[in-house]
Amino acid sequence: MKQYPKAYQGFRADHAAVFSAYEKLGESAAVAGPLDTKTLELIKLGMAAAGRSQSAVQSHTHRALEAGATPAEVEHTLVAGVNTLGFSTMMAALSWAKSALKDHEA
Repeated sequence: MKQYPKAYQGFRADHAAVFSAYEKLGESAAVAGPLDTKTLELIKLGMAAAGRSQSAVQSHTHRALEAGATPAEVEHTLVAGVNTLGFSTMMAALSWAKSALKDHEA
């Protein structure tokens, strides 16, 4: 990811031990099963959309792209959730992801 959000950077600097434990937990969960990194990031993108977290949607958009996902796969991940998320939540998440896609290209 090119640049982490300022709040994320601040937390990492201010609470290094907690941040380290958080990262280790995520790494352990990622290798606990058969899914590849791209699939995991697309799943996390959908979870971030369901949680209505703009920063997480943008973060996992970048991470999915870095793991080999295409912009079409990112968009499909969100559009496929329209019945689960609701139209307005899906549209908000899609707009956040499109912003991240544009930033990723820059």
